Amino acid sequence: MPKPEQWHGRPAHEQPRQSWHGRPAHELLSSALETLGIYAVAGLLLLAGVFVSPDFPTPENLMNVLGAVALLGITASGMAFVTYSGSMADLSVPSIMAFSGIITVAALPLGLTAALALGMLAGLAVGAMNGFVVGRLNANPILWTLSVAFFMEGFMRFVWSNNQLYPDTEPGTPGGAFINLFRLGLGPVPLVVAVMFLLFLAGHLLMTRTRFGRESRLVGSSRAAALTAGVRVPRVVFLNFLVAAFTASVAGVFLASMNKLGVFYLGQGYDFKAVTAVVIGGVMLSGGRGRLFGVLGGVLVIGLLSNIMQFLGVTTFRQNIVTGVVFIAVVGFQQRRLRLKGRDYA
Repeated sequence: MPKPEQWHGRPAHEQPRQSWHGRPAHELLSSALETLGIYAVAGLLLLAGVFVSPDFPTPENLMNVLGAVALLGITASGMAFVTYSGSMADLSVPSIMAFSGIITVAALPLGLTAALALGMLAGLAVGAMNGFVVGRLNANPILWTLSVAFFMEGFMRFVWSNNQLYPDTEPGTPGGAFINLFRLGLGPVPLVVAVMFLLFLAGHLLMTRTRFGRESRLVGSSRAAALTAGVRVPRVVFLNFLVAAFTASVAGVFLASMNKLGVFYLGQGYDFKAVTAVVIGGVMLSGGRGRLFGVLGGVLVIGLLSNIMQFLGVTTFRQNIVTGVVFIAVVGFQQRRLRLKGRDYA
């Protein structure tokens, strides 16, 4: 891989001051402030919630908020890699979630461990196909993953004849253990919440402390520069879609366990919600900028906002309108910042 000064065509003494892991100090400071900004918004929502209802700041309610956004957080932690590497979004995430869940339920007669493994492999297979086509064949990621979502829905409808698949929930059976998976807890913390925080921590380390993370950032910033620097762009894109498919599969298994069934429509809506959390968390749709801890902040903001609106009696329909307006506002703000920097693509 060439030295950093070759990427910009400037001698070393004219380069901006570098941090300990190769990024300019001013970029790190700006990224840190963006991450702190989303947590400041979360803090303001916590403060606002106190005035909305005395039941809002209770530990039980705040744990409910975390439980309500855990599946979204798990999905967004992987979606962030696709966006960070410049592929904007994986719109097949809902179908991956549904496919992983339905395969897991269908395979339960083979035992819980085998069923979970097969469910995860099913989701990863779709992610590998996405990564190969987008990375190697340069397909448009939005059009391709949208097509895959339609195909997978039709495929699951055809194979299972539009039917829902129910596990045998008798105590002592693999199905009984499966439906308890979502309801397990590590002390007072639900397992699904612990998994969400674990995936964000692992993802943060992967994004900031590994060569794969640095190459993903370079590919997201400029594919041409990445190719010039010797980065194997198709491989990087492939792995980022695989990460997104892995987290979507984990969320899909938990979602099937929560609903006690496998069916083609589980997961619907998680694509837009995950992208919203990623964008609100500071990851640029154009790629190359953002932090996974910021995405976690975006997930928490969505959860707190939804919880406050529930206390205010706002219907789910109107909550979706508010979420959409927030998404549009943040994307508009991102576009303006990019244009000010001479980049008109967001």
